[in-house]
Amino acid sequence: MSVCGLFPTSHTLFIGDHRPLTQAPRPRPPVFYSSPSPSLSASGATSPNPYHPRPTEINNSKARLSVLVSKRMVSLSILAVILSAPLTSFSKSISEDLELERYTDLKEGFTLLKPSSWIKVDKAGATVLFEEASKGVNNVGVVVSPVRIMKLSDFGSPRFVADKLIQAERRKESTKDAEVIAVSERSGPGGLQVYEFEYEVDSTRGGMKRVFSAAFVASKKLYLLNIAHSDKPESPLNTEKRMILEEVLHSFDVVPLT
Repeated sequence: MSVCGLFPTSHTLFIGDHRPLTQAPRPRPPVFYSSPSPSLSASGATSPNPYHPRPTEINNSKARLSVLVSKRMVSLSILAVILSAPLTSFSKSISEDLELERYTDLKEGFTLLKPSSWIKVDKAGATVLFEEASKGVNNVGVVVSPVRIMKLSDFGSPRFVADKLIQAERRKESTKDAEVIAVSERSGPGGLQVYEFEYEVDSTRGGMKRVFSAAFVASKKLYLLNIAHSDKPESPLNTEKRMILEEVLHSFDVVPLT
């Protein structure tokens, strides 16, 4: 029996001087890699490469993509119309509610613009008062009182008069706080001196309000305009309404007495 027969699982051979000789491993056959290539059919025609799309498939993909893009554009257009419609309606409702008209009191000698939908109401101490229907906190009022001075600057500067207005507001039982926001001066007909003010009032009657006031003196009479509008944190006075109320403020002027 040969030595190899005794150790059938071993690859070590003892030859001559019994030094082991390790048998070299058999070389592995080479492996070749190649990119996919067209193959020939039985009829000799070249079959299409499965790794490359056919021209018709490319065209179909482009068509599907175009349809998807078109549908997306249509959806965005519809969304834009839906979102813009309420805003347009809202703007129109504001303009209609606060459409202005001229009011002139020839007896007392003043004129101003006022919201046409606001109704005239009687109130003690007011020469005239207009209120928004069902929202009395929104109103425009004028008070005319006799004075001894000939012009408003004889009484004091715009800031001085603003401070007097705020003090009068704070003395009201319903007022929790009042703060001046802005003070300015403009010229009316014939160089008439007109002071304008803006301030905030926190009241137990109606909550936070924005007030615009104008004052002038003519023929020894003090003319005082007050425009009050709700300005709560949850429903603040918007820009368009503010611009309309400022137009009312700037329209307050004197007219010749009859």
